[in-house]
Amino acid sequence: MSVSHRVRVDPQSLRLTKERGPHGATVSGCLPKCESAEPLVWRARRPVKRPGILYLTRTGLADPLGQSQVMSYLRGLSRNHDITLLTAEKIDDADDASHMAALRADCAAHGIDWRPQRFRAGRIGAARNFATMFKVAMRIMRQKPIALIHARSYIPAAIARALWRRTRVPFVFDMRALWLDEMIEAGRLTAGSPMERVLRRMERLCLRDAAGVVSLTDAAVSHLQGIYPSELIGQRIVVIPTCADLDRFPMRPPPDAPMVFGCVGSVTSGWFRLDWLDALFAAAASDDPTALFEVVTRDDSDVVRAGLPNVPTARLTIVSVPPEDVAARIAGHHASAMFYATGPARLGSSPTRLAEILATGRPVIANAGVGNVADIVTGHRVGVLMADCTMDAARAALSDLSALRHDPDLPDRARATAETLFSLEDGTRAYASLYDTILGSAS
Repeated sequence: MSVSHRVRVDPQSLRLTKERGPHGATVSGCLPKCESAEPLVWRARRPVKRPGILYLTRTGLADPLGQSQVMSYLRGLSRNHDITLLTAEKIDDADDASHMAALRADCAAHGIDWRPQRFRAGRIGAARNFATMFKVAMRIMRQKPIALIHARSYIPAAIARALWRRTRVPFVFDMRALWLDEMIEAGRLTAGSPMERVLRRMERLCLRDAAGVVSLTDAAVSHLQGIYPSELIGQRIVVIPTCADLDRFPMRPPPDAPMVFGCVGSVTSGWFRLDWLDALFAAAASDDPTALFEVVTRDDSDVVRAGLPNVPTARLTIVSVPPEDVAARIAGHHASAMFYATGPARLGSSPTRLAEILATGRPVIANAGVGNVADIVTGHRVGVLMADCTMDAARAALSDLSALRHDPDLPDRARATAETLFSLEDGTRAYASLYDTILGSAS
């Protein structure tokens, strides 16, 4: 009988091990026309020293997330694979000529063929983004031998599946998170709507037809296997949590007084709980008249400030910095907060900033119900949990944090936790092993 397999990273042996899945036994529509009518030749089976990988992502390389969660892996993967990277860059980023030149130089230094496209917002823009990425990907597959397509998130996976149907080149569905559930919980997609039904069908088909699926958490895998038991029979599933280039986030001693509470990343996305952050900062401001607060984000500063009405304006800094300066900002905080909406969508979440904050030696203040964050925070004693968004709960969390910060081993323990759970080297090797497994079975 076929069995569904879940594959996890073993940090000690750096090998992939299989587990029996919980079930025992292991966008349809018109596609854009190709630019040329010449027949497409699948060149994946030609003997090449380094297999060609076409990496598709809607995350721009100029975006901080593109640097931490795309380029960081590709630098390592490019050692043994011929990487072609297709991204969607925001207009403001694409217009920054000096930054784009630096990114091109980085790619060239690692032998990565980067093909940036412009990202367009809105529903019409999304359709144009899809058509452009599909068309450019088809062109790339005519130009060079591609053995495997790596699709980061849902829309690239739909494009990769369309390419697979045309060429039979296998693809990896790198889910990252439960995106559709996130959209519903953020109010950006209506449950039961025609659009949700179309996207659910896309999710099901991509899970069924992918040569491999990557999830951030075990909880998300179990959730999906409950929804799509037949589609995931025999599917190759790998659990790779969010990893970080820990060398870019060295451990540093905490700054002198006054106390600085920080928060890093997007806070206006719809799934970040800005009301919790407001309660925490307000309670800290009330209890400590010298405390300062900093939000490091690319979000609109006026929108962020409006979402923190109870935080003294004179003590609140909202700043946007380039990715290379984020580590220094985290090092300037005594503790960092991260609060996310809970629900099915959060089962698949592994916040990127958690690894970076812990690597710097700082404790976190978080809420439960988000992936395995609560287990990490409490199990490794590297932070505290806030029960709800009331002032009483915020003061209780601040009291717990004060006690924790008196532990002299806290910085070293936070760093060790990051190295054990979020090593970029381990994550890169897990991706490489998945590539090798798929390419080996396809040859």
